[in-house]
Amino acid sequence: SHAYSLLRTILGSAVTDELIDANPCRITGAGRARRVHRIRPASVDELATVTEAMPERLRLMVILASWCALRFGETVELRRGDVDLGDEVIRIRRAAVRTHGGTFDVTTPKSEAGVRDVAIPPHIVPQIEDHLARFVGPRRDALLFPAENGGHLQPSTLYRHWYKARAAADRDDLRWHDLRHSGAVLAAATGAS
Repeated sequence: SHAYSLLRTILGSAVTDELIDANPCRITGAGRARRVHRIRPASVDELATVTEAMPERLRLMVILASWCALRFGETVELRRGDVDLGDEVIRIRRAAVRTHGGTFDVTTPKSEAGVRDVAIPPHIVPQIEDHLARFVGPRRDALLFPAENGGHLQPSTLYRHWYKARAAADRDDLRWHDLRHSGAVLAAATGAS
């Protein structure tokens, strides 16, 4: 459906540019995709339960994924220097992408819009301060969530804990990426645009 929709758009531009007389893509509904996974955002109480069930060094990951809508690759590449508590922003400039060999490549975020400054909700500032003091090295390039042996945290390490934590909240359907949607819903409920 995505390919058909793209082709219809391209041929629509060809009609506008008078390169062809009519768009041959006329199958009704062919460009509509059905969502495979129906997202049910986590409630504030469920987020609190999931966060509490995570190991202390990973709790802030849940908080940032939900309240700041950060992707996994953005979160595991966060460094002390990216967190500006004075301006209450997190500067997203890089993301870590796992390669086929199991290592990570540091690259730019998923899209141009991915390079951004994310406002830190005031209620999570104390958790960030605590995490920085307890779990992050003093250098500006120190990872916020390093693997126990150094380097980037592997998804399998996070998921081993995540599956137990979401079960504690009775939310076996909740995927890590769904935390981004949960945060957006909670922000909208408070009147954010």
